[in-house]
Amino acid sequence: MKRQVVIGLEIHLQLKTRSKLFCSCSTDYVGAIPNTNVCPICLAVPGTLPLLNELAVEQAVKLGLALHCNIQDQTRFYRKHYFYADLPKAYQVTQYDHPIAMGGYLDILVEGKEKRVHLDHLHLEEDAGKLVHQTADGRLSGASHSFVDYNRGGMPLSEIVSKPEINSSAEAVAYITQIRQLARYLKVSDGEMESGSLRVDVNVSLSKDDGSLGTRVEIKNINSLKSIERALEFEIARQNRILDEGEALIQETRLWDDAVGVTRSMRGKENANDYRYFLEMDLAPINADIEYVEKIRHTLTEMPWDKRNRIVEKYKISFEESLLLTEQKELADYFEDCVKNGASAARTSNWIRTEVLRVLRDQKIDISNFPIASKDLATLIKKIDKKEISNTLAKDVMSAMLEKNMGLDKALHDCGGDSGRVTGVNLQLVINKIIETEPEAAEVVRSGQDKKGAKIKYLQGLVMRETRGSADHQEVIDILKRTLE
Repeated sequence: MKRQVVIGLEIHLQLKTRSKLFCSCSTDYVGAIPNTNVCPICLAVPGTLPLLNELAVEQAVKLGLALHCNIQDQTRFYRKHYFYADLPKAYQVTQYDHPIAMGGYLDILVEGKEKRVHLDHLHLEEDAGKLVHQTADGRLSGASHSFVDYNRGGMPLSEIVSKPEINSSAEAVAYITQIRQLARYLKVSDGEMESGSLRVDVNVSLSKDDGSLGTRVEIKNINSLKSIERALEFEIARQNRILDEGEALIQETRLWDDAVGVTRSMRGKENANDYRYFLEMDLAPINADIEYVEKIRHTLTEMPWDKRNRIVEKYKISFEESLLLTEQKELADYFEDCVKNGASAARTSNWIRTEVLRVLRDQKIDISNFPIASKDLATLIKKIDKKEISNTLAKDVMSAMLEKNMGLDKALHDCGGDSGRVTGVNLQLVINKIIETEPEAAEVVRSGQDKKGAKIKYLQGLVMRETRGSADHQEVIDILKRTLE
């Protein structure tokens, strides 16, 4: 039986603030000594009072506006009760009936097709601490005991809750990727799943025969996009198998075991009433008037989808090229800076997508740490456009700049790129010299026996080496053919 897959996602983004949501403790907890970024407030010492971080509210509003949400005039915090070692208060300060933003949507691209996913709401909450399990791989299974690190406790989180409108693992990955890209464009979160600044709870069910939603299962403990895809594929197959056997699904929370590739039952899934929400009376309501919201709206950067479409229209490059160039805001800015410095858009796009991204991958750095300034890359590309140097020589110059920490002028000089293009009479002299030193290859071409073109390419390579890449490939071939007719 063909059943419709229905997926809803809860994305938790750690916001980029210097202090926690309700106290002044540092948010720089990654790599810190356990339980050092803590204070009486985030350790829930009786008698302490929370103080709301205004920047966290501002960043949540910014995110809500970018997602086309309705920012609420008034928002409140609630206490969400549950008992777990990483939550010293025995409740989490979060939002419930009055979240900071309602509605909204996000357009995603899957296999070249656009789909709109609507949001239920966006709210602010504090993060919990972190459990460290004493096993070789740090997993709960097989641990004899666990430690608690409260450094993460109280970190500001923005939770983005989608409507159950996602229908495949590919759509889920596209949605998460787009949210992460948006958060990075807005500079409100790093969106790093590996470090935990982006975490996802996945809710998946299969529709019933009448089209209504089936029993919902929540999946936790997923820390990469690939794992999300694998976990969904496994869980969809598991639920289909159970239903095909005529059995009933249980509403529960399951953990993803990445090493084995299965989900395992963790606990029965709670409903909202089980958490006994009630108002957090130690925090006053947040009033977001029109003036406050509009002030934040005016700080919004160009959205990634707007930048993508503008670059296609303005620079006449393909949509696929633009997708790659706008993946990071800084990469798109680097591209536009090169073009502003006189480089052609098409060649700049090609160089960034091939040569620059290759270096970034090999050196495991991002574009902000790329050692070649945009104006220098633009100069190099302009020299190719003007046929002053060949594409091959330009790559040699770039390699010299990277490997020997050279400036552009020194790299051009050392690679022979400052003497200009070898062409015309000068190129003919070089070709004559190569023909004299390689008479056998020259004779094969002259006699018409070079059917596959191997010998003429061999001679061309020798000419390019002799000219240090400063000759045009096609001009070399043309002169060789004329000379050996």
